[in-house]
Amino acid sequence: MFQSAPDWAIMGVQFAEQTLQAGFTTVRDAGAFPGFPDVALMRAIDRGTVPGPDMWPSGHYISMTGGHCDITGFAPGIQELGPRQGIADGVDEVMKAVRYQGKHGVRVIKVCATGGVFSFSNNAPVGALQYSLEELQAIVREAAKLGLKVAAHAHGTEGINTAVRAGVSSIEHGSVLSDESIELMKERGTYLVPNLYINSLPLPPETPAATVAKNDYLEPLVVQSLQKAYKAGVNMALGTDACIFPHGQNGREFAALVANGVSEQHALKMATIYAADLLGVDHRGVIAAGKRADLVAVSGNPLDDIQVMEDVRFVMKLGTVYRQE
Repeated sequence: MFQSAPDWAIMGVQFAEQTLQAGFTTVRDAGAFPGFPDVALMRAIDRGTVPGPDMWPSGHYISMTGGHCDITGFAPGIQELGPRQGIADGVDEVMKAVRYQGKHGVRVIKVCATGGVFSFSNNAPVGALQYSLEELQAIVREAAKLGLKVAAHAHGTEGINTAVRAGVSSIEHGSVLSDESIELMKERGTYLVPNLYINSLPLPPETPAATVAKNDYLEPLVVQSLQKAYKAGVNMALGTDACIFPHGQNGREFAALVANGVSEQHALKMATIYAADLLGVDHRGVIAAGKRADLVAVSGNPLDDIQVMEDVRFVMKLGTVYRQE
């Protein structure tokens, strides 16, 4: 809370290069602090001013007042945000919030459909539904008018199912999937973007006990949900929740997926073919004539040892080499 949007944009220059050097030539940025530093970074990368991956920024998270993606914990009158900063209640306000993000150049909309591990309210269940079906439908509808997809942060079953019914393109986390969740996601082609590497990371020692309890509750369910979705053939793309851990370590997600039951080949497809499909583009994610010249090389065969994805030796983006060892 002590940094401004320009501070975050400048820090983003370093983070973007670290991410590109790790072999990620295209990324979504699933929410930034007020002021659109993520959009500014995207534009700088597109201009060639700074090196980094192609970005799909989402601007401000869309969240209910006091919800998981609101800035909470301050005295009344401090950090009070509204629809322009993504904090919106009711159909009219969420429509305004989406339109404002679109006005300022986002390429995807991120909504917090449920609470989370680090939500301010320690009394609310970690996966509590935070938007009604009508509100989520309005978000999806307004995003579609702007040609944008909607990604929904959702841990709890009710929130997952409501977001899928509303028409979101992806469920981020998807920690507590039921059989009904699986059926709905397969029926509608909704993507699951699980985050397994962060599931193995210890919380800081100063973490409040209530937050630790939420994390402990979700930890085994995250693995169960991943395995259930994978077995059922739910669409899945690779995501990392980077910033919870240092940027540039994104490749550790591959080994975490494989350690929890996903095949090496499928994990690689989650980061390439399937990720491109989720973004809605078909000119990247594969090596073929006429496609983008985005290539990475690693130190061994990832089908034999998936951890080589953490040791990227060569990175090319749009035909320009950014790393060569």
